Amino acid sequence: MSELDEVELKRIIWRSRRGLLELDLQLERFVSEALPQLNEADLLLYRELLQLPDNDLLDYLNGRSPCPTPRLLPIIERIRAAQR
Repeated sequence: MSELDEVELKRIIWRSRRGLLELDLQLERFVSEALPQLNEADLLLYRELLQLPDNDLLDYLNGRSPCPTPRLLPIIERIRAAQR
C-alpha cells in the first residue's frame, strides 16, 4: 500500500462501514485482509466504490447486477476474492 497517513487510513476504514450488515461484513473482511496490499490506483478505485449506494454496491459484489462502471470491476473482484 502506498504511504497513507493515519487519518486517511482511518477515514477509509470508517467509510467501509455500511448500513447493511452483509455489505459491512464483506467490506470489513476486505479492509482487514487486503487494504495493506493496495497500490495507489487500487485505493482510488476503492474510494470511488465507496461512493456507491449500499444496495447497488451489495448487488455488484454478490453478482446480482452487473456493475455499469467497468473500471471498478478489478476492485469488485478483489473484494469477492477476499470472501472465499
